[in-house]
Amino acid sequence: MAKKASLPGEGGPEKSLVARPGAVSRVNAEHYRWGHDYDAWHLVKDPQLTVIEELMPPGAAEVRHYHKKAQQFFYILAGEAIMEVEGDPVLVPAGSGIRIMPGVRHQIRNPSSSPLRLLVISHPPSHGDKFEAPVSQRGATL
Repeated sequence: MAKKASLPGEGGPEKSLVARPGAVSRVNAEHYRWGHDYDAWHLVKDPQLTVIEELMPPGAAEVRHYHKKAQQFFYILAGEAIMEVEGDPVLVPAGSGIRIMPGVRHQIRNPSSSPLRLLVISHPPSHGDKFEAPVSQRGATL
């Protein structure tokens, strides 16, 4: 049952509003595909923040890149990822995350034989703020 909220009336009795549940999931979120068969759902999409759930196939990897304005937080829901950060690989298992600040070159990959489920939280949104980056000077590759 929806909760009722009241607002002071404008010169009269209080006006009732129905507060609608704001639950969002992959079922009702905007879906899109990118890269090589990556699935993604915009759970939150506004000018200051995006929260995206992604499903990355086994063996898949994003291109190495950086963002000039966006900071991101990658939170692993299921599986494990390897995030290359400025040439250094970091293992990120399920139930943990990693923060990437603007200007930091990074690349996520799914080294396993199972799909990787993760949340990508970006502030401000990273779409339109993605710049491919060469391999680091140390020559690290994934």
